[in-house]
Amino acid sequence: MAVYWCTEVLPLAVTALLPTILFPVLGIMESKDVCMQYLKDTNMLFVGGLMVAVAVEHWNLHKRIALRVLLLVGVRPALLMLGFMGVTAFLSMWISNTATTAMMVPIVQAVLDQLNGNVDPQTSSEGPRRSLSDEDEESKRMSKGLLLSVCYAASIGGIATLTGTGPNLVLIGQMNQLFPQNGDVINFASWFAFAFPTMVLMLMLAWFWLQFLYIGCNLRRTWGCGAAQSEKERAAYEVIREEHCRLGRMSYGEMSVLALFILMVVLWFTRDPRFMDGWATNVFNAKAEFVTDATVSLFVAVLLFVLPSEPPTYLCFWRKSQVSRGPAPPLLTWQVTQKKMPWNIVLLLGGGFALAKGSEESGLSRWLGAQMTPLHSVPPWAIAVILCLLIATFTECASNVATATLFLPVLASMSQSISLNPLYVMIPCTLSASFAFMLPVATPPNAIVFSYGLLKVTDMAKTGAVMNIIGIGCISLAINTWGRFLFSLDTFPSWANATVPV
Repeated sequence: MAVYWCTEVLPLAVTALLPTILFPVLGIMESKDVCMQYLKDTNMLFVGGLMVAVAVEHWNLHKRIALRVLLLVGVRPALLMLGFMGVTAFLSMWISNTATTAMMVPIVQAVLDQLNGNVDPQTSSEGPRRSLSDEDEESKRMSKGLLLSVCYAASIGGIATLTGTGPNLVLIGQMNQLFPQNGDVINFASWFAFAFPTMVLMLMLAWFWLQFLYIGCNLRRTWGCGAAQSEKERAAYEVIREEHCRLGRMSYGEMSVLALFILMVVLWFTRDPRFMDGWATNVFNAKAEFVTDATVSLFVAVLLFVLPSEPPTYLCFWRKSQVSRGPAPPLLTWQVTQKKMPWNIVLLLGGGFALAKGSEESGLSRWLGAQMTPLHSVPPWAIAVILCLLIATFTECASNVATATLFLPVLASMSQSISLNPLYVMIPCTLSASFAFMLPVATPPNAIVFSYGLLKVTDMAKTGAVMNIIGIGCISLAINTWGRFLFSLDTFPSWANATVPV
């Protein structure tokens, strides 16, 4: 399966179905036990979260948020890059990085068209005329920097939430399968508390790196310190403002989707916040485990199919037309959901869980863990760094979900064999699986920006290599500081020891 996932001989989702055939035939697991792995709680969390994301995208709420933020930050080169990166990362936390990039890149292109327009420099307030070749080269470099900032921010932003990217869901699914007594150590709130600061730190360092490489450090020109806005910058700002005005007033449907999205996030954070009893504990008393993050996402997703997209009759002042045209359609229809849902990822996640279960049942996981016993003499931080480098390299050539699926069960067995908290290596490697920065084919956001023809493979490889180093440095810092406190990484937990064979 690893070879097939890397070479894509078959579609990734089709390869993920192989355990349903091969495990029963090879006598590893019964068919009914294999098939049960394909729709676990984690898959339902993914489905519910994606349905809400589809509704946000369907109602253009993500575009309204993006344009509003860009109007606030302005169009000075450095601040414009920061605005694009911040918006892209935030949206990527909740909707797919592919959809986020596909929405942001045309906005980037429209702004660049204005900034690179044929405005006579002598009539602008930028100062004396420079040579045309210098201006062209500078414009080309800034265009490359802004495009790369969007695709990199899309990959970075997804690590902050459990539903933001596939490897995070693989981690929680593998934890629940390999260590069923882990006590829900990773949930939406605990993951966010760890990963969000990591994401912000990495985003800021990436911004500094891209700014240094593609924009330069002239504060007067890039930040606008003491300089008036040029004609090109005013034109670019006007493009963003017109695009925002074209959206019109916020509709009832948009406000309803926004309210449901906020409700889902609040319920996720307050279900089991760790430092106090959450609403699940208070409502269900001692049986808080009856409700998971998947319950919340599916509850909100179902509401999208129930609530109307137009205001009821008693809110007639909100209606565009006073004439009743029959029942209003719901906020989300099944036709829209079918069209925009990446169902292949559900099968890919399920195939990963089936593969992990088969490895456990056959004894392969224990054997692999035993082979890694000599690592006991290596400091844990060094193990984590080496594994992060390995996975960051591997994910350039393979799907990030497939990468996490293949490595996490092996890392769990290795951790048990050397009495190391499994989360100490599983969390860093999960994050590293999302760091596909070097190649256009590594991840869809890279492919989208590369398709515009401005970037060369060497541009992406040179910039991405440093991005990988920045990412691994941020992960190492996070896992050895606030990560130790959040997940008690200094101790070998009883839930990890319970699965070690006697």
